[in-house]
Amino acid sequence: MSNPRDLMVATFTAGERDYIRRELDVFFSTLPTVADGFQLKRWRGGPRTGAPKISPVAQGLLDRGLMRLDTEGRLPRLFFTEPGLATLRAMMADRRFADPGKFAHVRQELGIDPAPDDT
Repeated sequence: MSNPRDLMVATFTAGERDYIRRELDVFFSTLPTVADGFQLKRWRGGPRTGAPKISPVAQGLLDRGLMRLDTEGRLPRLFFTEPGLATLRAMMADRRFADPGKFAHVRQELGIDPAPDDT
């Protein structure tokens, strides 16, 4: 029987899962963290100069309340909300959506896998 709490967790669309995997994948030998959020660029010209560049996929995550936009820093960032973190945990726990080896750093940060011993 399914846990009722699991039924309440939203799911990501295929495009959202792809976007999240690209943002959390290794970048020039650096392991990104969920806590650091997803860095966005700013418009450099035109009527939207200085505004964050938000892709349609990211806008969908914002509209559904799974992420929030923070524009306080030098560069704008997207951060997961509590419902977004619950959905991300479910995504990372399912091997069909995220390779456990490739995203081990994210799984450890989310508490899905134990951290390696530092001995």
